Amino acid sequence: MSYVEVPGAKVPIRMWTDPSTVEGGAMQQLQNVATLPWIKGLAVMPDVHYGKGATVGSVIAMRGAVCPAAVGVDIGCGMSAVKTSLTANDLPGDLSRLRSKIEQAIPVGRGMHRDEVDPKRLYQFPTAGWEDFWSRFDGIADAVKFRRERAAMQMGTLGSGNHFIEFCLDETGSVWLMLHSGSRNIGKELAEHHIGQAQKLPHNQGLVDRDLAVFVADTPQMAAYRNDLFWAQEYAKYNRAIMMALFQEVVRREFRKAKVTFDPVISCHHNYVAEERYEGMDLLVTRKGAIRAGSGEFGIIPGSMGTGSYIVKGLGNEASFNSASHGAGRKMSRTAAKRRFSTRDLEEQTRGVECRKDSGVVDEIPGAYKPIEKVIDQQRDLVEVVAKLKQVICVKG
Repeated sequence: MSYVEVPGAKVPIRMWTDPSTVEGGAMQQLQNVATLPWIKGLAVMPDVHYGKGATVGSVIAMRGAVCPAAVGVDIGCGMSAVKTSLTANDLPGDLSRLRSKIEQAIPVGRGMHRDEVDPKRLYQFPTAGWEDFWSRFDGIADAVKFRRERAAMQMGTLGSGNHFIEFCLDETGSVWLMLHSGSRNIGKELAEHHIGQAQKLPHNQGLVDRDLAVFVADTPQMAAYRNDLFWAQEYAKYNRAIMMALFQEVVRREFRKAKVTFDPVISCHHNYVAEERYEGMDLLVTRKGAIRAGSGEFGIIPGSMGTGSYIVKGLGNEASFNSASHGAGRKMSRTAAKRRFSTRDLEEQTRGVECRKDSGVVDEIPGAYKPIEKVIDQQRDLVEVVAKLKQVICVKG
């Protein structure tokens, strides 16, 4: 489908979904965003749903301003995936050992490594820039500097919630490795610090929603936020890269006889800010629950833990600010999912997937998410499908 345009106060709201299917709270958030004085465009992806501060599945283009809550507290959260030389025929009948080995190599939930991971010892890890990245830690907000050791130990860890590590098969039987995570606790604390700072600024006192507080260009507060934001986005990128390298090492050991090789890794943020140019203007484009889908750019759009995911290539649609959805998108809250579904439902909906099937992950049940096939179909003018994947192992925190 192409987009539907809904009137907004300062800009029209371009929606790649039927507006009547969007919950009232999310529509109100979008209307609130459209009132911001600095806004130049607002695009809404088909996985749209209500979020803290700003709507998940929204792309906000502003001139001379950025809203930290519109990035979210998991700065730089995103996806990585890589195709391997393995095929379905190489897999054992029982995948529980492989799942266990992945969980042993990569801490999940609130877990962390006992020692800092040395990237120089990892398989094909791009170490260029690593030392410079950590040297810039001293330049981030004083409020989080005491977290240096924790940030180092959490580098290369999964986290919880909707984050996952998956072992997948595409429709030709090729094996893919895929994972989803972000900037862990250090990104969360940086985000919360700056959201609090923005809400105190005089120019934000008259906003319709205090969560939409912004930093404006050429101010010390904006400079401090941009510094910390881009550092946290880099942390998230490295976090996924280390996890993927650890994942690849597990696979190489477990399938030693197959002498596994890997294609180049595909990686994309879906909670972040980028400096981009549209209609002759330099804009700050915030994607919260959206990936960049410039012409020819690879992206990853995952479904839920029992369905499947898509590797896509962007079509460069400037109406969406070169963006596409970041996943299936929730259709009910975590609380509602826990009320509605049982562990028996989870077992049924994840049949054939080696994964947790206990009460701790019922809120991640496929039934709590929108159908990924419909979400993909609604953005055929934003991306083309390169591969469809189905997970056979899903690790969650």
